[in-house]
Amino acid sequence: MDHLGWRRGLRLRRARPIPVVTQAVGLLVADRQATADTIVTAPTPLQPIDLTDDARVAEVLELAVRVGEVVLASGTGVVDTTTTVRFIAATYGLSRCSIDVTYDAIRIWADRGPALPPASTMRIVHYRALDFTRLAAVDRLTRRIRNEVVPPDQARAALDAITSAPHPYHRWTATAAWSLMAAAIAALLGAGALVAAVSFATTAAIDRTNRILNRYGLPFFFQHMVGGAIAAIPAIVLASLAARLGIDADPTLIIAAGITVLLSGLQLVGSVQDAITGAPITATARMLEVMMMTGGIIAGIALTLRIADLLDATVPPVYLTSARDITDLPVQILAGAVAALAFALACYAERRALAAAAGSGAAGIICFLLVQEAGFGPVISSGAAATLVGLAGGLMARRALTPPLVVAVAGITPLLPGLKVYRGLYALLNDELLIGGNQLLSAFGIGCALAAGVTLGEWCDRTVRRPRILRRFGSLRRPIVRRRRRSSPAH
Repeated sequence: MDHLGWRRGLRLRRARPIPVVTQAVGLLVADRQATADTIVTAPTPLQPIDLTDDARVAEVLELAVRVGEVVLASGTGVVDTTTTVRFIAATYGLSRCSIDVTYDAIRIWADRGPALPPASTMRIVHYRALDFTRLAAVDRLTRRIRNEVVPPDQARAALDAITSAPHPYHRWTATAAWSLMAAAIAALLGAGALVAAVSFATTAAIDRTNRILNRYGLPFFFQHMVGGAIAAIPAIVLASLAARLGIDADPTLIIAAGITVLLSGLQLVGSVQDAITGAPITATARMLEVMMMTGGIIAGIALTLRIADLLDATVPPVYLTSARDITDLPVQILAGAVAALAFALACYAERRALAAAAGSGAAGIICFLLVQEAGFGPVISSGAAATLVGLAGGLMARRALTPPLVVAVAGITPLLPGLKVYRGLYALLNDELLIGGNQLLSAFGIGCALAAGVTLGEWCDRTVRRPRILRRFGSLRRPIVRRRRRSSPAH
């Protein structure tokens, strides 16, 4: 009996979870509802409205498209935007809706039955703003509408407060974050303290200059062109003075860091996600915008380099060796984490999302380096790292209660191919068409692999890792509203 009791106790001790591990796993993958979990259509309307009341129907439709406007303007794909708009309308009883989301417009038609004409409304998206705090607030409002049975007028007032609220940080904080991101990218590519400091100052000049130009309404193509020119000038000056002053530095990394910062704000993830999920028109429009803005960056750098060549200044040379290897792993992991955190801060992400973004950036760099060390090329390595970032982003976003898009886009930012873009441009300017075309096509392939990997990771997250309430019931159940009973008077 003593022997059997000892064995039973041993099995219990083995089955007992380790508190530290359990808490760590719970912090990362806590069963909390977030945008990563597909928003399901409400089985019955929580706030059924009178379909004959045109004013009430129009109020619900306006609320739905305004929520979709914020989500679409933040870079969310067409499928997720459509699901969010449909979810808002169905919650208030308009379940039979046709929704059309394009690059800059949201249209919705609600079927009110055979006896009533359909109701419709439309919203034009006039802006593109990477304000992740606003996106997270709208995400929480959407869940609140579903869980707390919010009347349409109160939901609209809450949405007005969200969209009219100022940025959570000062604009100089965003400028400092962009500059810190550039310095981290330069360190990630192997730069020293001098090049990282110059990259910091150069990006600050780019950000402040483009803010001034934006006030005058200069098109974004020319703003990116000016940004590319500003990124190239310090590199040319440093390359010209390095030999005379005996400075051992690689000025190329200044341009590469500037390109990465300028590329990070583009909607690359949304464009590829739309193409994969069956929205080719919007995907084409977004991809054309990405290509035009990238062309502006290249044009600004090319013009500056050509002027420097005419003035007999030293153009920063290009080395075609790999910029990322596993030899200096701790520095690269730290630089990737800082770059992702800085990007999230520059896009006004909430403080609770900054740690998740930093962890996502570090995980992406580790996966990229390990896959590349195994013998795979940069495209496959980037795709594998982005898949991990998309999956981890959804899991960590549940704990931070922030949209996974925030964590995913920040996580792939350190992997953007800024150095390959400059290598291809430099080769084309020196009549090396084969090398230049190869580098630019490689940069395009890496960008598509990053966006596709994020999409695949988010799909895996939504399919495999669902909250306990969804695994048990299959869909979100209608919340039960309990009302207190009035106590009967004492006799």
